[in-house]
Amino acid sequence: MRVDDTLPGPGMADAAIRTTCPYCGVGCGVLATPDGKGGALIAGDPAHPANRGRLCSKGSALGETLGLGSRVLHPLMRNEAGGYDRVSWDIALDAVADGLKAIIAREGPEAVAFYLSGQLLTEDYYVANKLMKGFIGSPHVDTNSRLCMSSTVAGHKRVFGSDTVPGNYEDLDCADLIVLVGSNTAWCHPVLFRRIQQNRNERGARVVVIDPRVTATAEDCDLVLPLKPGSDSVLFAGLLVHLTEAGLIDQTYLERHTSGFDATLENARAIAPDLASIALRTGLNANDIAAFYALWAGTPAVVTAWSQGVNQSAQGTDKVAAILHCHLATGRIGRPGGGPFSLTGQPNAMGGREVGGLANMLAAHMGYTPVEIDRVRRFWNAPNMARSEGLKAVQMLDAVAEKRIRALWVMATNPAVSLPDADKVSAALNGLDLFIVSENVLSNDTLAAKPHIILPAAAWGEKDGTVTNSERRISRQRGFLPLPGEVKPDWWIICEVARRLGFGAAFGFRNGSEIYAEHAALSAFENEGSRDFDIGAHAGLSKHAYDRLKPVQWPVPIGQPQGTERLFADGGFFTPDRRAKLSTLAIPELAAARSDAFPLLLNTGRVRDHWHTMTRTGLSPRLSAHIGEPCIFVHPADAARFGLAEGGFARIANAHGAVILKVSLDPGAQPGSLFAPIHWSGETASHARIGAAVQPACDPYSGQPELKATPSSIAPVAYASQGFVLSRGTFALPAGSWWAKLAVEGGEGRLFATDATLDDLMAAVRDAFGTADLIEMIDRDSGVYRCAVTQGGRLTAALFVGPAGRAPLWDTVKLAFADPQSVPENRLALLAGRRLDGAADPGPTVCACFGVGLNAIRAAFTGGGTVTPEDIGRQLKAGTNCGSCLPEIRRIGASARETVAA
Repeated sequence: MRVDDTLPGPGMADAAIRTTCPYCGVGCGVLATPDGKGGALIAGDPAHPANRGRLCSKGSALGETLGLGSRVLHPLMRNEAGGYDRVSWDIALDAVADGLKAIIAREGPEAVAFYLSGQLLTEDYYVANKLMKGFIGSPHVDTNSRLCMSSTVAGHKRVFGSDTVPGNYEDLDCADLIVLVGSNTAWCHPVLFRRIQQNRNERGARVVVIDPRVTATAEDCDLVLPLKPGSDSVLFAGLLVHLTEAGLIDQTYLERHTSGFDATLENARAIAPDLASIALRTGLNANDIAAFYALWAGTPAVVTAWSQGVNQSAQGTDKVAAILHCHLATGRIGRPGGGPFSLTGQPNAMGGREVGGLANMLAAHMGYTPVEIDRVRRFWNAPNMARSEGLKAVQMLDAVAEKRIRALWVMATNPAVSLPDADKVSAALNGLDLFIVSENVLSNDTLAAKPHIILPAAAWGEKDGTVTNSERRISRQRGFLPLPGEVKPDWWIICEVARRLGFGAAFGFRNGSEIYAEHAALSAFENEGSRDFDIGAHAGLSKHAYDRLKPVQWPVPIGQPQGTERLFADGGFFTPDRRAKLSTLAIPELAAARSDAFPLLLNTGRVRDHWHTMTRTGLSPRLSAHIGEPCIFVHPADAARFGLAEGGFARIANAHGAVILKVSLDPGAQPGSLFAPIHWSGETASHARIGAAVQPACDPYSGQPELKATPSSIAPVAYASQGFVLSRGTFALPAGSWWAKLAVEGGEGRLFATDATLDDLMAAVRDAFGTADLIEMIDRDSGVYRCAVTQGGRLTAALFVGPAGRAPLWDTVKLAFADPQSVPENRLALLAGRRLDGAADPGPTVCACFGVGLNAIRAAFTGGGTVTPEDIGRQLKAGTNCGSCLPEIRRIGASARETVAA
């Protein structure tokens, strides 16, 4: 296979294009080979240093998400009837520009705002920030990264003076201790978790997991600390005290490179005076705390890595600072195998931070001091430079609700699902004078709020630019598919609007390489080592060199084109005195938020095989196979307390909203806490938009909302029957039904529960499909109804329903639905629930990468000779790609051994 770093062109149909995965912040390299039919063969890039050829289940399935069936392909404008008319680009862009002009003239520039996304490329982000903050004159540009990593940004800036990740992924390979805080790495960053496990298995590295939930990550480690929600800062303040009392402080490093240690230590002693106090406040066993402190203290090569469990918190900035203090106090920073490490959530969250995508930042990691404002103004020759920080995401939507912001342009994100207090967000969006959305899908919850203008933006596979991953590594995301319909890149759309606003001279970019070059030049402008972000070596890149740009870690200053692996081993922080500033922490009592009405804390996060609001992963049948329904994960003790049953339903409610989710008993959940996935929306489920039940409380420094601990109640919900429906098109279930939609081969599937009668369901089927090609099985006494519709020898629809608690399995019917060779004479066997080919049922999917089911793995464990997950991998391939299913495979093996022993 030929690999080419350039864009597809004549004679390159057989070439694999090097690009970058659009999912998490790992930033994996991808080899994409276009198939000439609008799709591509996807493989990991063995030459990319982030993943070395590995991909997780989501990355491996990227080829299944490239179809155009759900795409918006032309500019659309809302008409008076509330529908949409297709219009030309000129009409749409003129309407955007004229609408912005009118609102700015009437209300001033701060009445307009942009809400951006870590799904944008750096070049898109750059021109959006330049237009709004430098030329329109509004500071109100924020991003969904506010929900992801902004507490880390604030913590880094507070302590380091800059938003700098000191280390890199190689530190995970050579560390002797890796501490994972608030990070289900096995599911959310599986390629990195595989590297961690390889280090553990080959070098003997120790792994500690600190998380209120005992997740898949915690199932393969040396020590688990399931602390109380919100108590991370107490644990790390206690660690700082322990390190000091054990004589392990690096006094030379502190004296040369930091300030504020004495006050910080005094504050830490007030927060965590002794082991008994720490145990009480964290809920941990004192012996386990002591073991953790001894392990951290006695292991010089230690990496402390964290993710959303730290960031998505009303105390997120303090949590980050508490971790940084321990590394600075011991000089364990910037050295191989040692340092604090933020695991970013989105593919270009860091790139957005570089260009000022957060409301409290200007471009090139500059802030809103008078000197920095003037520097950016002069570089851009900007006529209307914003002079103060803008509104952060939650504040921004509050301002929309209060009519202080009258125009909002949303790009590449779905705030009606992802923001907290999501019902309020949807209502606010409906009230805008001008609501613009740049999007690549025809339908999502934000589009349901009826924007005035929808602009068709390029999707992954078509976009061309750069992204920056968690280790500061800039990589090229290259287009390998042509732009379909009238789709355009985001940067082009923004520049065209800028031209219509009268700023064409500053936005005359012909391609992404010219934007990147300007971005690089600004990073070096009047820098001379005073700012961390400097990629001045790229300011003179030609388009040819840009197209062939290899992954590189910033800083990349002039004269250092190879980049920088690590920072701060010898100090050199980006504060006025070049010293890191240790600071005091405030630790509120989170538990006080519970009440008799809302006795539980609702935690939200990701599941293994889905991403954000599923507008991409929801198109892949195999990614829906592992967890197909929106669930609430509940400790068995809480389930018994509140009358919940495995597989039943529960209503989770609080002061902000309510959802109804399937109950999943989870011994790893902490009693008193609930966990719900973030992925389902109004588009993909009837009652599962979890953002509607999340509080809008925010960290006072970062503005990041608390998505991990909303006081809530839970109560059982009963439905008369449960089932599933498969159809080539959309099928409308009776009103009031609970349902979850998921992709299946050949069409659409819905798992549902309902109080509708069998007659109601039969009537809905016959109205939708007629009776000519319908075969039914009806058992009124048992409450069972099954039907199949065939046309031309192919199964086109099926509906199975039975009493609640006895929902029929649908794996065999899915297989028949996906098989174009299924024939009418097999319908009776199908209605009986038997596989048409006589093969054994593989059971629910465990390994999404290779489609290996539970029954196949269980049989391999009990069949003799197979005793380890590695044996399973050799026999079935399960767990040999990203490894995110390995914890589950180990559980299956343990259960199988217990069964045999019994």
